[in-house]
Amino acid sequence: MCCPNLTSISLWGVTAITDAGVVDLVSKATSLQHLNIGGTFITDISIIAISKCCQRLKILNLWGCRHVTGNGLLALTNGCPNLLSINVWGLRIPLDSYSCLLSINPRLHLKIGSVQLGPHWQAVH
Repeated sequence: MCCPNLTSISLWGVTAITDAGVVDLVSKATSLQHLNIGGTFITDISIIAISKCCQRLKILNLWGCRHVTGNGLLALTNGCPNLLSINVWGLRIPLDSYSCLLSINPRLHLKIGSVQLGPHWQAVH
């Protein structure tokens, strides 16, 4: 393993990053707690790999990752029990899908633009 102690990384806007690159990274950086892959073209393939490899993940930025689906977020929420916050601004996910994520992880906060949703759809300030 090249980076098992890495806890935080930002790949914000690195549009050249591929699902294969994310899968390779998270398979080696299993201690990640903060991951920013916003502004990239990753898909559910990356999200599922994160859900399997990064159980310590607390904060994930998916801003503008338009190829991530509700199924990917469901796998992520189920696979990352320590997840506290996801920035989902710009994802093409129906709002009712978010209630399912919040029921799985009541501590989870979802940032959708300038609005943050917390447990029971309460706005968080």
